[in-house]
Amino acid sequence: MEGFIEVNEISDFISYIRSIEWRDPWLIALLSFHVLITVTCFSTRNYGNFQVILFIILLLLVYFSESINEVAARNWALFSRQQYFDSKGLFISVVFSIPILLNCMIMVGSWLYQSTQIMTNLKKAQLRQRLKEMNMNREQLQHLKSQ
Repeated sequence: MEGFIEVNEISDFISYIRSIEWRDPWLIALLSFHVLITVTCFSTRNYGNFQVILFIILLLLVYFSESINEVAARNWALFSRQQYFDSKGLFISVVFSIPILLNCMIMVGSWLYQSTQIMTNLKKAQLRQRLKEMNMNREQLQHLKSQ
């Protein structure tokens, strides 16, 4: 089979990526899926419940990627021009799992950023409240001294 590279023949990551025929329709669909998921991650960053569900679904996809790889290895001729699905799972890890995990990292980073913003706002509100109480106490003391 032309252009087919065995996993043990891979010398570096760049040559492996170049060996993939990116114009295959299913790969274009997979790349579109990853773009859609990334856009969804960014556009729903203020919708926590939706993001938690999306996060769990994405982690489940990564968890089941080995099973997906096995099914794809058995049926690759139905949807692909080349057999990419090796027993070690290199291909599915590179084109499927890693982009999904990067999206999960984006979501976790967004959650951490939002948490720091909430904690900062809470601390500011506490300081304002304490300052307000101190000012009220001062005014009460001044009012008592003037009487």
